[in-house]
Amino acid sequence: MNMRTDGTESGCDERGTSGIMEAIVNETISPDDLVKFEKKYNAEQKQGALSRATQFEYAWCLIRSKYSADIVKGVAILEEIYPTATKDEQRDYIFYLAVGNYRMKEYEKALKFIRTMLKNEPTNQQGLELEKLINKKMQRGESWGVVCPD
Repeated sequence: MNMRTDGTESGCDERGTSGIMEAIVNETISPDDLVKFEKKYNAEQKQGALSRATQFEYAWCLIRSKYSADIVKGVAILEEIYPTATKDEQRDYIFYLAVGNYRMKEYEKALKFIRTMLKNEPTNQQGLELEKLINKKMQRGESWGVVCPD
């Protein structure tokens, strides 16, 4: 697994990724994993005790969905929890905000998020790699994505 940008592991299974940035942005989540985290999210929400960790894990899973509506929902969750997060959490959230926007082909937004991250951590390797990948897509003017219509 390689979910958090600080090297810690948590949450969904990242089968088949080699650690290369393209693998991170192209990987999709299994339906079983998405359902598992959706159930956890909904149970905590129903109890009125929805933790930021659960929100992040669910958002991270949604961002890795093959459906655009899920990616949009994942981005919205991250945008909602970002303002109240710790600095370390914000680093993770902003990275995956960039990934989510990249997957939606919103390259300018993705670049804005990753540059905000790099402003605070200019040597963050994952951030630098994602910035290069976003710039590459923008320079090519590609209309690429893993998002399928709902």
